[in-house]
Amino acid sequence: MVNHRGFGERLFNVFNVIFLTLIGLSALLPFIYIVSASFSSEEVVAKGTFLLFPTDVSLVAYKYIFSTNTLVRSMMISFYVTVAGTLINLLLTSLMAYPLAHHRLRGRRTLLILVLFTMLFTGGLIPTYIVVKSLGLINSLWALMIPNAISAFNLIILKNFFQQIPDGLQESAKIDGANDLRILLSIVLPLSAPALATFALFYAVGHWNSYFNAIIYLNDSDKWPIQVMLRQIVILAQSGFADSASLDDTILPAETVKMAVITFATVPILMVYPFLQKHFAKGVLLGSVKG
Repeated sequence: MVNHRGFGERLFNVFNVIFLTLIGLSALLPFIYIVSASFSSEEVVAKGTFLLFPTDVSLVAYKYIFSTNTLVRSMMISFYVTVAGTLINLLLTSLMAYPLAHHRLRGRRTLLILVLFTMLFTGGLIPTYIVVKSLGLINSLWALMIPNAISAFNLIILKNFFQQIPDGLQESAKIDGANDLRILLSIVLPLSAPALATFALFYAVGHWNSYFNAIIYLNDSDKWPIQVMLRQIVILAQSGFADSASLDDTILPAETVKMAVITFATVPILMVYPFLQKHFAKGVLLGSVKG
């Protein structure tokens, strides 16, 4: 007798694996193409004569982007903003989420309403710029980290995560003489490692990919992060800068330069993801069970 239920489950699993594999390849193939194009000659890229692997390997694009320390300096700035900004995000989000997770906090409902209000309405670009300017943050890297230090969405989820920690652990710590700050540092945050790792990834990717705030607040091009430099190179490449510039008597490749800079700016953040991926789903799901 044929087990129709077992056959149906196996058929569904096979279809599911094939479907998800195709979805994964659709997301991966464009990046593989960009990396391959960055190592190809301009003529091959212009003709489109390769699919996934370069047929005429060339390092001219990488020689150009590393001919000065501009991109390296921008990369270091992006590293600094990403690391420091993520630490600030996690610190301030945790410090605000912890008291909001306790029902005994006076005015808790009002504070939560104000937090939710900011998810629906914002002051806009001009009021934000005025605030940043009044704080003296114009042309400072702090302008890339302080204005968006707390995400209301992440704050709500982290608050829900904190609420799931048994009250008995915190009450026993208070009996032993621990204050709220000690409880947060010694008990709550270690138990919240999955959620913190998830939000660290969210915040880090946001800082790394951000370029609009740098364009608005930074006047000194020496302080531009890598994404702004990428934007400038793409604009210059589209305007035909490669037609008049040369490197070792070779016409600079506009398309391959763009591909090389995209690869250079994308690989570092991709290397971080595998270390946080195991906490990703667990952190989000556990933090969204309770309201």
